[in-house]
Amino acid sequence: MESANGGSVLRVVIADDSLLVREGTARLLADAGFEVTGQAGDVGSLLQLIREQAPDVAIVDIRMPPTFSDEGLQAVARIRQEHGERPGILVLSHYVEPAFAMRLIDEGAGGTGYLLKDRMADLDDFTDAIRRVARGGSVVDPAVVAELVHTPAGDRRLVDLTDREREVLAHMAEGRSNQAIADRLFVTPKTVEAHIASIFSKLELFPAGEDHRRVLAVLAFLDARSA
Repeated sequence: MESANGGSVLRVVIADDSLLVREGTARLLADAGFEVTGQAGDVGSLLQLIREQAPDVAIVDIRMPPTFSDEGLQAVARIRQEHGERPGILVLSHYVEPAFAMRLIDEGAGGTGYLLKDRMADLDDFTDAIRRVARGGSVVDPAVVAELVHTPAGDRRLVDLTDREREVLAHMAEGRSNQAIADRLFVTPKTVEAHIASIFSKLELFPAGEDHRRVLAVLAFLDARSA
């Protein structure tokens, strides 16, 4: 396993106001082959750790002192302002909060994820999310996507999408690659590529960089369902 900055192991810092959560997460990740280089109980300590350690990924609780509201999202904004798209940032929450997930996505930066803490119980999913944000990918918890997909609204171009195209777009919203989508839908990557091309066409997202179009498609999808 190689880190995003060329080392042999991904270097991670953890920010959570609960010492037990920090220590438990650190133990899980160490056992999974990550190097936990520091822990923080508040935003100020987290920012200092990132300046000193330059980790590959910061795992950040969404609610921290002093108000326990959206300090994690405020920390993301500060980190991006000071350090750009590195490190990758995985924000953790106890609850499905689509508005918070949308704030992360709307910033448009890669290497950012939003995951429910319950997902940590599945170590494979949890570590996969960490690796994806370390590579500059985006991660949105499937439960958050599910909360947003029930009722079509907003961008009326989405009405033209087939059920399968909506399914593909939902997986894109979770940050899945074409290969991962193909594996989950039991189809070939070529079939997924065809669905995505159709999605881009129906949403009038003409060539301007594949990654950029994926982000725009996901934003149209999520905005429509939070309207």
